[in-house]
Amino acid sequence: MRGYFEAKPEVADAVRDGEPVVALESTLISHGLPRPDNLALAREVEGIARGEGAAPAAIGMIGGVAKIGLADDEIELLAEEDGIPKLSARDLPMAAARGSHGATTVAATAHLAGMAGIKLFATGGLGGVHREARESWDVSADPGSLARAPVAVVCSGVKSILDVPATLEYLETLGVPVVGFGSRSFAGFYLSDSGHTLDWHVESEEEAADVVRAMGWLGFGGTGLVVSNPIPEGSQLDPRLHDEVLAAGLRDLERLGVGGKDVTPFLLGRFHEGTGGESLAVNKEIIRRNVRLAAGISVALSKGK
Repeated sequence: MRGYFEAKPEVADAVRDGEPVVALESTLISHGLPRPDNLALAREVEGIARGEGAAPAAIGMIGGVAKIGLADDEIELLAEEDGIPKLSARDLPMAAARGSHGATTVAATAHLAGMAGIKLFATGGLGGVHREARESWDVSADPGSLARAPVAVVCSGVKSILDVPATLEYLETLGVPVVGFGSRSFAGFYLSDSGHTLDWHVESEEEAADVVRAMGWLGFGGTGLVVSNPIPEGSQLDPRLHDEVLAAGLRDLERLGVGGKDVTPFLLGRFHEGTGGESLAVNKEIIRRNVRLAAGISVALSKGK
């Protein structure tokens, strides 16, 4: 591939041998968390994956090369260097041609993980259909990428700043299966329950692995799976505070004319300010739990190889 794509030996060997691997996105490192929490959590979740028996594969762009499994110094670069571009799937060819660094979104990470043969991917919350999308046409590339990438994504639903029912409808339209883990309530990111019920749920890592296998057997080899993993009620953000901060953030969004790619970081920043940093603690716990579950599913999947 002319040097545009490179898998870390640990990851390449695990994929080749059918051993457990979990993909991790790098946008969380460069854009999703403040310093120094971003670097500390990136290293912590790699340890969580290994502790559960899976090889971690943080994915990002380094000098125009799509890296499947970042070295520690590469993670440090993406965490600490200013101006790291945020790369969706469509941005990958340009970044590669220009020799750019870049942090991969869910869409780009799922695409590259699928290319590498990785079956499990852990993140915080998916992107989806934005509020007022009927006027703005603002829809994340994440659902479309999952319709084309054979990767099971463990997440805590979609970011609660989005139009959740419209996102679930869009995933259905694209043919992307959605399953709840331990609950039929679709996770609400900072909240345990988004208020929307799923048709299907699983109760164990082994049952989730069976769904991944069944997708392959039934011709879904080019389609992803969304595994909704709700944070326990005792660990969620206070629902009343969540709704108050969200409403204020949406008002500021309209007043200041924020749009496009700036919407999500703007609103997440408002959550950080409005909750006194509590949303950051919840976000980090969401990521830890999703990495742990994705690793467990990957281990279960490897046992049936």
